[in-house]
Amino acid sequence: MHFHITSGDTEQVTEKLDKGLLDFAVLCDAPDPRKYDSILFPETDIWGLILPEDDELAKKETIRVDDLVSLPLFTSEQGWEGDIKSWAGDRFSALRLEGSSRLAYNASLFVREGLGYQLTFRHLVDTSAESGLVFRPLSPTLEVRLYLIWNRYQAFTPIAGRFLSQVRASFAAQRGEG
Repeated sequence: MHFHITSGDTEQVTEKLDKGLLDFAVLCDAPDPRKYDSILFPETDIWGLILPEDDELAKKETIRVDDLVSLPLFTSEQGWEGDIKSWAGDRFSALRLEGSSRLAYNASLFVREGLGYQLTFRHLVDTSAESGLVFRPLSPTLEVRLYLIWNRYQAFTPIAGRFLSQVRASFAAQRGEG
């Protein structure tokens, strides 16, 4: 079995899935059930702020929308126009998107260089003790469901079928169903 991992936003990965260039995709948006079959991941992810460990905001346990006002922020366009806009509510217009990136790692380079702060999911950027960066969750918590998707009427190769069977068994075990 070989894995070829492609990163991008929902539009990019579903386009490749539709063209038959990918067997599966992982989305953080609910998929269109008319086009795709899916399995919900047993765990969720959460949004938060990536910032330098010595930044004053790093002393906080959680980050509220008012903490972000006037800060130069980096995130994906999809996240900015979707989850972040919804989370920030009527304070959204007070937030400043400094730049967008489709890959969390790329945006984290701007944070490392002191050019701003990054809004992203918990485990997409290295925030280990050696990294110099920390993750602080948003408050109220902004939780995201993840979906493994594939084309609704796709005929799988034997290996892709085995992969899907293994994922289903693993997810069921995590949920305590088997």
